[in-house]
Amino acid sequence: MKSGAAVPEELENIRFQKSRTLLSLLQFSSLQYYFSFPLKTLSLHMIKSMTGYGLATADYANAKYSVEIKSLNSKFLELNLKYPKAFSDKELILRNICSKDIERGKVSLSINVERTNGEVTGATINTALLSHYYKQLIAVNNELGAESSNLLQTALTFPDVISYKEESVTEDEWNHLFQIFTSALANFNKFREDEGAVLKADLELRIRNILSYFKSVEELEPKRISAIRDKFTQFLDDAVGKVNIDQNRFEQELIYYIDKIDITEEKTRLKSHCD
Repeated sequence: MKSGAAVPEELENIRFQKSRTLLSLLQFSSLQYYFSFPLKTLSLHMIKSMTGYGLATADYANAKYSVEIKSLNSKFLELNLKYPKAFSDKELILRNICSKDIERGKVSLSINVERTNGEVTGATINTALLSHYYKQLIAVNNELGAESSNLLQTALTFPDVISYKEESVTEDEWNHLFQIFTSALANFNKFREDEGAVLKADLELRIRNILSYFKSVEELEPKRISAIRDKFTQFLDDAVGKVNIDQNRFEQELIYYIDKIDITEEKTRLKSHCD
């Protein structure tokens, strides 16, 4: 056949009939496949909520230790640690454990140590050096005739006037605190698992409902195609009259339109998500 030659009407009709038969078979087989599966109880992996709370406290060596862990929803792990300066060298250990065990969420970890024997650690003021600086400032101030309202505050900022005692903890104190941290982390994960179990039950119920609605889709989809055909036929009858309709062209356009509104891909995707 030469390029550009007209296709005989008989051959065009045969092609059209084959296309319509193939389309019907594909639609019927896809419906049978997607609606033949039985409803079942879904087997989901353990779900943990990203919101959680855990607290653990204990007494040791004249001090009360408490560890509190809180978390909120977040796409990534955002870990904020608050602890006494004496435990600053243990931050990396705590971060690694939290990153491995918590994985996601906006997490706040607070460590508090309350001394029960009245011991107070803080800054120490060198009064002799402060007095020396202050007297010098007064002398210079009188000599220059300047105002002297903030001389004491200025003297407090001079080197070595205020010193801080370096805090440290023993290995036994750290081991005790680590046990408290482990207990708080276990309580935190228990909270997340309990809340996750509620979420799992709700998800399973919703998924079972979605799968059960596939039966309604099975009943409605064949009627949908017939309704579209009848609607188009009525529209053309009213517009140009039945005798003026080219049935072959009408069937071709109908197949093209039905292919565009086919929901097989959407059903596949939905079933995959439910599984």
